[in-house]
Amino acid sequence: MLDGLRQFIVEIVSSQAHDDHAFDDTGYRLAATALLIHVVSLDGEPSDAERRKLHGLIESHFGLDPGAADQLIASATLVEGEAVDLYHFTSVIMRQVDEQGRLRIVEMMWELVYADGQVSEFEDNVVWRAADLLGVSARDRIDLKHRVAARRVSPSTGS
Repeated sequence: MLDGLRQFIVEIVSSQAHDDHAFDDTGYRLAATALLIHVVSLDGEPSDAERRKLHGLIESHFGLDPGAADQLIASATLVEGEAVDLYHFTSVIMRQVDEQGRLRIVEMMWELVYADGQVSEFEDNVVWRAADLLGVSARDRIDLKHRVAARRVSPSTGS
């Protein structure tokens, strides 16, 4: 397992050194999607609502069609399953994404947390840790949480 993750990191780092565009396009997307998969999987098997939300976020944020989103999610699921901590993903994101992009990732994490209508302490803690590793302030993290919660006036809104 660890060998696969080490190889993934080596490939990302070497691709960054040789081709920044390829790293931007693949490494950042894969790392961000793996982080989102980690969040959606925290409370067990993702619900249909969580899966739909994940697909919608990946498609809209990365401008992907459903097939490409499926492939990215499948790849990220494998990588996430081999990860030992959040740092592997957040460090890739920190190198490639500006502050606004990192704020959007934390917002997407909250959207996934709220997709099933409930926020557990564990989910809240993981978003807090990831946001900290992404350089997102506590104030911004909490503001994003409240913003997402406000959009979810009721579970029937479909947000």
